[in-house]
Amino acid sequence: MLFSLNGVHVPHRKNTAEMSALKMDSPKTVTIPMSMHIGKPSVPCVKAGDKVFVGTKIGTQDGFVSSNVHSSVSGTVTKITDILVVGGHNVPAVVIESDGENTPDPEIKAPQINNREDFVNALKESGIVGLGGAGFPTYVKYSTDKPIEYLIINGAECEPYITSDSITMVEKSENIALAIKALMKFFDIKNVIIGIEKNKPKAISVMKKLAQDIDGVTVKVLKSMYPQGGEKVLVYHTTGRTIMEGKLPIDVGCVVSNSTTIAEIGAFLKTGIPLTHKCVTVDGSAIASPKNVIVPIGTALSEVFEFAGGFKEEPHKVLYGGPMMGISVPSLDLPVIKNTNAILAFNKKDSLYPKSTACISCGSCANHCPFGINPPLAAKALRNKDMEALEKTGITLCMECGCCSYVCPAKLPIVQNNKLAKLELLEFQKTNKEGNK
Repeated sequence: MLFSLNGVHVPHRKNTAEMSALKMDSPKTVTIPMSMHIGKPSVPCVKAGDKVFVGTKIGTQDGFVSSNVHSSVSGTVTKITDILVVGGHNVPAVVIESDGENTPDPEIKAPQINNREDFVNALKESGIVGLGGAGFPTYVKYSTDKPIEYLIINGAECEPYITSDSITMVEKSENIALAIKALMKFFDIKNVIIGIEKNKPKAISVMKKLAQDIDGVTVKVLKSMYPQGGEKVLVYHTTGRTIMEGKLPIDVGCVVSNSTTIAEIGAFLKTGIPLTHKCVTVDGSAIASPKNVIVPIGTALSEVFEFAGGFKEEPHKVLYGGPMMGISVPSLDLPVIKNTNAILAFNKKDSLYPKSTACISCGSCANHCPFGINPPLAAKALRNKDMEALEKTGITLCMECGCCSYVCPAKLPIVQNNKLAKLELLEFQKTNKEGNK
C-alpha cells in the first residue's frame, strides 16, 4: 500500500510560537507515576522516608519495554501509592515532598560512551522516552542490529496549539547538535533528516544553521498538513519509503525520534541528568495567558495552570496533548508526565461535540485518510463480525489521527469505531494464532 498525500488542513492556533519557555519553580509535592511510557510500569525502588535529589532513580524499569523513572525535585518520599490515570487503570506512583532546594543527585555524572552498546545503556539509564506523545522507551528503538540508514527527527508538530517542540528546537539547538553527532558516530548513521512543517520559520532557520555544520544532516520543509508528524507519514514524506502494515520504521532502514527527545538525549550526554522536566504548551480557549512552561514531572496540572496565569473562563474540557489526538483529563490533580507536550483547557462552547447523524456515504473519511483506509467498510465488517473482511481494510494501519472524524459531515465517532475494530481484529488474530499452535 502506498500512502497518499492526504490529510486535513487544521487551524494552527500557534499562540505561543514566539514565547520562550518559562521555568516553573518546584511545587510543594510531586506525584510521579511509574507508567509514563509504552510498556510495563517501572517498579518503585524507594520507600517512604527516603531522601531523594533531582535525578535520583525512584523507579526501575521492569522488562525490555519499560523505562526508568527519576525524581524531579529534591526532598523526601512521603508515600508509594496507586493513582488512576487517563487510560482507566491504576498505576503505582511515588509522592515526594519537595524541600525547595532542587539539589541535583551527587551521584550524577555524564555517561562515558565508547561504543554503540554504551550508548544504548546510557539511553536506558536516562529514562528518556518518545516525547512527542507516544512515550516509547527511546533505548528500545536504538537496540537494533539492523543498519540505520536514516535518522529522521520529527519536528513537524502538526497539531493545533502545540509549540513546545518548536521552542525546544530554537532554544536547545546545541543539545540537538550534540545528540545528532553522537548518534551518527556510534550508530554509523550517514543521513539525518530534520522534518519541520513550513509554518515554523524560526525553527527551520535554526535547524538549517545547525545542518550546515554537520555533514549528512538536512532539513526537510514539509507541507503544513495534519498528520504530517505521524511516524509512517513522516518517513514517507522525508525518504519516500513506505512502512507496510505490521512493520516498523527500522524495517525500511529508518529510526524516527521527536525533536525534544533528541534535545533531551543531548542534555543527558552533556550532564548525566536524566529526564526530570518537560516543556509543556499551556493554551486553549479557557486559558487567560497561553505560555510554554518547563515543568517538573509529577506536578499537578492545576499548579501548572495557576503558574501560567489561570483560567479566564471555567474549563469544560482539559486535554493532555492536542485537540486532534489528545486525551481528555478527568481531574486537574493528575500530574504532568514524561510525554506531556501540552495541556489545553477549553471553554464550554469549544467542548461540545455536535450531535451525530446517519452516514451519507460521502467518502470524505476515506479520501482524507493518510493511509487510504475506508472506515465505512471497516465499520460494516465489524458490525457483521466478518474478521476476514475487516483484516482486508488495513484497519491496523489506523493511527487514530482523527482526520476521518474531523471531516465527517455526519459527525460520527469514526476514530472510536476504528479503535474498537482494531481491538476486535487483534483479539481475533491472537485467538487464531493460539488455536493453530
